[in-house]
Amino acid sequence: MKLTRERIIDAGMAEFAESGYHGLSMRKVAQRLDAQAGSLYYHVPNKSALIQLMADRVARRAYEAGTAALSALDPAAPWQDRVQAQLVTLRESIRLHPGGAVMLADSPKVLSTGALSLMERLLETLRDAGIPAGHAAIGADALLSHATGFVLQEQSQSPAAAVGAEEAADLHARFPLTVAAATAFTEDDKFSRSVQLLCAGLATLMRSGRSPAGTDAGRPRD
Repeated sequence: MKLTRERIIDAGMAEFAESGYHGLSMRKVAQRLDAQAGSLYYHVPNKSALIQLMADRVARRAYEAGTAALSALDPAAPWQDRVQAQLVTLRESIRLHPGGAVMLADSPKVLSTGALSLMERLLETLRDAGIPAGHAAIGADALLSHATGFVLQEQSQSPAAAVGAEEAADLHARFPLTVAAATAFTEDDKFSRSVQLLCAGLATLMRSGRSPAGTDAGRPRD
């Protein structure tokens, strides 16, 4: 089969899912493709470029999913619903790719234009809602970081420790609020509600008219 950039990205993502960042190499990707490592460099110059392309694919698909979700909303839907649509589809999209959250977390470092598009659209949503630029910048970063971190936990492959009935009862007695909170909601509910809480915080700051600490209308204080 002809070697193409898309096939190299496919193989890179498969290897990344198994080996992680440090285990990924052009040699291992070439082995998956039954090709010589040197033949990859015609399409992808190095490992860093490959990671950029992989991160961009994850982000681009998340962006497309967000576009579809936004199109399905009522034009009069509040800004919180528009944020929710973008974050829910982002989580769903990166969950489709083992290791996708790690790639997205690193995407600012590798200058993924797909990830930058996600941030740009979220900032536009917050700006159009009337949230001051300083709050919007921190808020958008917090929202995207929250989605990435949430999926990082979901994609964690650390084995769960076995807990016997006696130990479980002891933990419940010592940490009743924590145990109750951990079992009260599904992961989908937790994520949706957490995004709502972040939006509620932004809305409170917007209503109060307070600018970010240390600034005045986005400019440093004298």
